[in-house]
Amino acid sequence: MATTRPGERKLQILQTLATMLEQPKGEKITTAALAGRLEVSEAALYRHFASKAQMFEGLIEFIESTVFGLINQIAAEHENGLVQVQAIAGMLLNFAERNPGMTRVIIGDALVNEDERLQLRMNQFIDRIELAIKQSLRVAATQGQAAENEVATRANMIASLVLGRWHRFAKTGFRQSPSKDAQEQIAMLLA
Repeated sequence: MATTRPGERKLQILQTLATMLEQPKGEKITTAALAGRLEVSEAALYRHFASKAQMFEGLIEFIESTVFGLINQIAAEHENGLVQVQAIAGMLLNFAERNPGMTRVIIGDALVNEDERLQLRMNQFIDRIELAIKQSLRVAATQGQAAENEVATRANMIASLVLGRWHRFAKTGFRQSPSKDAQEQIAMLLA
């Protein structure tokens, strides 16, 4: 049997968990089912993670670092605030499309029977996304492209549109593309 390098098994566990979350039916994932899929014992899982909640925290950390890293990159690459908003919203929708299992974590479907703090953390994630959109809209306002008194409302509408599209994507068994026609709708919210 090939030995895995430190950290490889942990990553493999998280990747398998994310893959299992891509099942449209969305059954509760048990450590026994996860261990079975990996062909290891449950004890082997617990050598890498103290609990299933810790496994979900690993997925959440991946989501947060990826999304906010990309938001920072967008802000650095585009001076135009409205372009930033369009790019951020597009990236968020594309992230969901490429990572359906992660989408179930983001919207909380996968966290229903898990530790409550995981859902609280995803709620904070959504708040931080809205804050990032608000920041880009403030940039747009300083550039004369948006009204300062509408920044918070527009940021909330765009974040709500993204969240709604994530929900629809997950609830349709990942058949309804979250990015289809989204740019036109976001442009309407920015007009």
